[in-house]
Amino acid sequence: QVHLVESGGGWVQPGDSLRLSCVASGRAFSSYTMAWFRQTPGKEREFVALVSRMGGSQFYATSVKGRFTVSRDNTKNTIWLQMNDLKPEDTGVYYCGADAGNGYGSMRYRENQNNYDYWGQGTQVTVSS
Repeated sequence: QVHLVESGGGWVQPGDSLRLSCVASGRAFSSYTMAWFRQTPGKEREFVALVSRMGGSQFYATSVKGRFTVSRDNTKNTIWLQMNDLKPEDTGVYYCGADAGNGYGSMRYRENQNNYDYWGQGTQVTVSS
C-alpha cells in the first residue's frame, strides 16, 4: 500500500504562485509514476501534470504548460507542483496519484484517472480576486 498526503493549497489572487507537495509513505516510491490531477464540483477529475519514475520525463496539460512545473525527489518520497501565474480556472482540489505501470507515454493512458493505483486526499486551491 501507498499513502499519499498533499499540502500547500490555499487562496491566492490571479497571477500569484503556489507550490504543492505530495509526500508518499510506503515501499518503492521510485517504482511509481506520479501525477497531479485537479477537480472542481460537478466536473470530472482532469489531468494536470506527470513525472516519470526517475524524474526524467514530464508531461503537462495544455492549459498549464509554461506555467506549472512538476518535479520529484525519490530520496524524500516527495513530488511537487510549482504553479505560477495562477488563473481563476486553476481553482479546484488538487490530487496526487501513483501509478505502478509505465504507460504514461500515451496521452490517453496518462490522462485517465483510472490508470492510477493510489490517490491522496487532495488540497484545495482557490484563485480569485
